[in-house]
Amino acid sequence: MILPLLAFQQSAAALQQGGASAQSSAMPSPHMLAFGLALLLAAVAWLIFAIVRRVFKNSREAQSATADASPRVENSAAFMTASMQGVIRKLREQEKELERLHRIEKERAEHTERLSEEVTRNMPAGLLMVNAQGIISSANPAGEQVLGIRGLGYRRYSEVLGENTELTQLVGQCLAEGKIFRREQVDHKTPAGDTRRLGVTISPVRRGDEKISGAICLLSDLTELAALQEQMELKKHFAALGELSAGIAHEFKNALATISGYAQMIRSESVEGEISDHAERILEQTRNITHVVTEFLKFARPLDISDEPVELKPLIERALDEISAAAHSVLVRAEGDFGIVAGDEGLLRQVILNLARNGAEACEGRTDGRVIVRGEIVRSGDAPSQRITVQDNGSGISADAMPSLFHPFFTTKARGTGLGLAVVQKIILQHGGLIEARNHPSGGAVFIVTLPARRAQASDAVELKKDVIPI
Repeated sequence: MILPLLAFQQSAAALQQGGASAQSSAMPSPHMLAFGLALLLAAVAWLIFAIVRRVFKNSREAQSATADASPRVENSAAFMTASMQGVIRKLREQEKELERLHRIEKERAEHTERLSEEVTRNMPAGLLMVNAQGIISSANPAGEQVLGIRGLGYRRYSEVLGENTELTQLVGQCLAEGKIFRREQVDHKTPAGDTRRLGVTISPVRRGDEKISGAICLLSDLTELAALQEQMELKKHFAALGELSAGIAHEFKNALATISGYAQMIRSESVEGEISDHAERILEQTRNITHVVTEFLKFARPLDISDEPVELKPLIERALDEISAAAHSVLVRAEGDFGIVAGDEGLLRQVILNLARNGAEACEGRTDGRVIVRGEIVRSGDAPSQRITVQDNGSGISADAMPSLFHPFFTTKARGTGLGLAVVQKIILQHGGLIEARNHPSGGAVFIVTLPARRAQASDAVELKKDVIPI
């Protein structure tokens, strides 16, 4: 821009000088006019070129600013403001992304927690969580059912399980020493008075620094399984004992019959005196031994059980009428629901007679003696089952006698043979049922007979639900 202006000024000065000389000389030369005109045209052309170049330069700068999306201004404050706005926009975008990720992780954690709670709540095995202070922090419904205790949470484990029980000792040892117990078996007594066999696995909970922060206790009710195993062992024992003793018992009966015959001959041929008294005592002892051998044969020989439908209500009423006629001072009655079972009517009547008679004898000497036979239909599994409970208010069963109650020749009576309950147990087993004995919390003994509504093996009886007796 400067150079064309200088050239224009020089041409103008030349023209002025030309004018002055013209005035002096009166006419300019043609060469001077052509030179001045050429300089003027060159100056105008250069000015137009400079203007066009400036316009194109501004247009390119505007396009570049639009493409970069960042205003290129000469004001530094405006440039910093635009830069900060861009940074804030990116931070907000990152904040939204973090919120989205946080929401996803929270939903995932809540889903995992719900799944864990559902798994714990629906576990078939009992679960107890005990913290380092000995407080039960968590327990699932199966744990409450196994222990027979409601509301285990936030209670001290020694209070719930008992101060000196074997289970309490195992949990305490795990918390103190970090010892792991696998598949242990312990006995647990519920508040209702039931004794259950529990399978226990206890493991410590450790933090990162190996410090014990609690214990996990898994519980399984093995009562029915243990009873089933015991019943199966008894059945094998009965079979072996029957094969061995049947022949011996018959020989005993033959010998006793001979002794009894000779004693009767001596008594009939002798006049009253010492020989006749001796013969009478021989006959009396022979009759006692014959009774024992007969009962033993009932216990030892295999039972031939029919598979006929048996109505329990009239059978039980007839049996209790017979007991009432013999024990006038004891109230004997039946109540509840009695259905129809498959089995041998004569053998089942023998079971009721034996159990009710034992209850009446246990109540002798009491003015308020009573024997109650209660029926209950339990609907569990594929078919209903009949439960018969025989309860008395006598002195109950001693702790020493309880383990051997159904063993052959074990008796607490002065003149008992010790085969009555053993025969009852065998009959129930042959009918595919179960029998158990316990003491009632209010006093007296309780015998519980469970019979399937159809003929079944002893292994089917383990499917029955073991409820609390509604007494």
